[in-house]
Amino acid sequence: MSTTALPLAPDLVAGLRRLKLSTVRAIAPDVCQTAKTQRWAPDEFLRTLNEAEISARDESNYQNRLKMAGFPVTKTLDDFKLQISSVPKATFDYLASLEWIRAKEDLILVGPAGTGKSHLLVGLGHAAVRAGLRVRFFVASDLVETLYRGLADNSVGKVIDGLLRADLVLLDELGFAPLDLTGTQLLFRFIAAAYERRALGIASHWPFDQWGRFLPEPTTATSMIDRLLHHSVVVVTEGESYRLREARSRGGERHKK
Repeated sequence: MSTTALPLAPDLVAGLRRLKLSTVRAIAPDVCQTAKTQRWAPDEFLRTLNEAEISARDESNYQNRLKMAGFPVTKTLDDFKLQISSVPKATFDYLASLEWIRAKEDLILVGPAGTGKSHLLVGLGHAAVRAGLRVRFFVASDLVETLYRGLADNSVGKVIDGLLRADLVLLDELGFAPLDLTGTQLLFRFIAAAYERRALGIASHWPFDQWGRFLPEPTTATSMIDRLLHHSVVVVTEGESYRLREARSRGGERHKK
């Protein structure tokens, strides 16, 4: 016959609330009852409460980091189709280790649409968040717009400092839309500030010798590329678009029905 767990005394509830031990406060009545019934040793009782609180806080912190990252979709490294990708396995394994982030290296993904750049970028970001790192994700044009807003009150420096509190900043679709001169200078200012301080992950469909297509000032473009390449992993993605391949596959399946 089960015994209903008794509620905690009000002073214990107040103390746990003051200490912000919300998980302990929630589970303590049941754990106390179980410990009494099963005659737990004191350290087993404390360990159970301690592990539950740590686990709950870890999950809460993870969810907060995930929300702050701002990923547009959920993509993981487990879902990345390495076997049909042009990314070398050794390179993929190094990126998945996240050591490049801790070493403040940059990742540059270059290749045509549909070759896995965004998936790899977001998947690495998710892995970094799960590992306890702080990540921010932007479409490149949105980052430039964020920096533009700082011009109005002369707070660009503070905006950049805030962004670089993250361990990793990811920029997707760099070059999808051309930048004006001010936008180019703002992007350079951000990249220069991140140089050797934080890891950047950048995806673009333009090879480096074509960056002049979206960066109107050659000297700034050269300086930007120079900083990005100094400590970097460059991955060129090639092959047929995954999306086109999957669309054809779906079409073929429909015709079989």
